[in-house]
Amino acid sequence: MVRILGSLVVIVALAAGPAAHAQTDAAATPIVVLNQERLLSQSLYGQRIQREVEAAGAALSAENREIEARLTEEELALTQRRATMTPEAFRPIAEEFDTRVSGIRSAQEAKSRALQQQAEAAQQAFFEIAFPILIEVLRGRGASILMDNRAVLLSADGIDITEEAIALINARIGEGGSVPLIDLDGTARPPAPAPDPSPEAAP
Repeated sequence: MVRILGSLVVIVALAAGPAAHAQTDAAATPIVVLNQERLLSQSLYGQRIQREVEAAGAALSAENREIEARLTEEELALTQRRATMTPEAFRPIAEEFDTRVSGIRSAQEAKSRALQQQAEAAQQAFFEIAFPILIEVLRGRGASILMDNRAVLLSADGIDITEEAIALINARIGEGGSVPLIDLDGTARPPAPAPDPSPEAAP
């Protein structure tokens, strides 16, 4: 079971499973902690998400600058034409330009929102794919609860599983395949969920 509450993530390994007894009682601890930000920023998959988001953001910014420059030129040309036209003749041309500018800006703002939504969705997908691996690490530690480290005021050495989880996720998932995670033009298919890599998933 996983509950995501803002910055707090609590994972409870139901019934703990056989792997929960793999360690001795002395080594086992009922609660371990995880740094979600490091898991995302230091894993290969998370770094790939960040690269694609940054690349898409840079491309969108360049596109916005190009559009703005073109519209500025058109506006200047309209201003020059205005001196040679009657108000009645110029009005529909100006209105068409204003309507087109409004539509273009709305479309670009929609792309910006889509980028933010896709970034959030990619991060959520990462944690969903990583979930079985986190459960495996949890059980391997003989623990039943995994908490976000930001919700813990004080902890003993050795209960943070972030490094172990990053290494295992990198080994099992890597960068997550070749299908783009960020797709503003809608031409790529979203990546399929990874199979459950936990030992219990094996036949």
